[in-house]
Amino acid sequence: MGTQNKTGWERNNRMIFDEIVMNYDKIRWGYPDELFADVIRYSWPGKGKKALEIGAGTGKATAPFLDSGYVVTAVEISKNMTEFLLEKFKEYNNFNVITSTFEDVSLDDENFDLIYAATSFHWVDAEIGCPKVFRLLKKVGVFALFRGNPVPAQGEELYEEIQTVYEKYYYSYYVSKERPVRKSKDDFLKPSEICKRFGFDCLERYGFSQVTTKLYDASRTYSADEYIELLDTFSDHRSLPVDLRVALYEGIKEVILKHGGHHKVDYVFQLYMGRKP
Repeated sequence: MGTQNKTGWERNNRMIFDEIVMNYDKIRWGYPDELFADVIRYSWPGKGKKALEIGAGTGKATAPFLDSGYVVTAVEISKNMTEFLLEKFKEYNNFNVITSTFEDVSLDDENFDLIYAATSFHWVDAEIGCPKVFRLLKKVGVFALFRGNPVPAQGEELYEEIQTVYEKYYYSYYVSKERPVRKSKDDFLKPSEICKRFGFDCLERYGFSQVTTKLYDASRTYSADEYIELLDTFSDHRSLPVDLRVALYEGIKEVILKHGGHHKVDYVFQLYMGRKP
């Protein structure tokens, strides 16, 4: 039986990633080099400056800041991901991890030059998280949020056949969820899209100034097996009943194999930044 209310992205599902550390690190996308360069340039970097990463996961967005000289403290809710991070970055003496939710972690106010979150802030209660970020930042400190968004390839045969599989096995469970809609670049800059992707609509509302948004295009081609591995790192997919999840994956894999065994996905990466006056 389907559910009218659940989306699979409820906040209690953020612990689901503790089960899939190795696969998450293997298959999840990285971020464009230009995006990191823009964050670092905007935040006026300097060796020894302090950065805080919210929801570091397996460190997909960590190395560029370490390599730029920041002393990075990662806050990560997952114990297994914490252990993975410590091993991954063991050669760095400018890195440490705290296992906690961001809402609950105890940190000194006005202590960080940069606080950033890579495809993770939607798991944070923004009404707690945004004021807390503001308190933790030093004067002129920067809050940077970024994430990748797959672009629906509406009209393409492979994509539309995959959507048919979703109708049968995904939307029969998440019955009230909206279907993906292809958006223009301008759409990604709207407050409604900022809210959808990051959990709040306006950095200015929390006291930030010099707010800026930038978009980056990227694409990645997956084999059938790789694409299923990717889907299995999404909390809404992993929250499906097992029979529906297995049928969904089998159906999608069959479609991809039918169309030559590979699936190209386009992405739009959003960067949203503001500065503490």
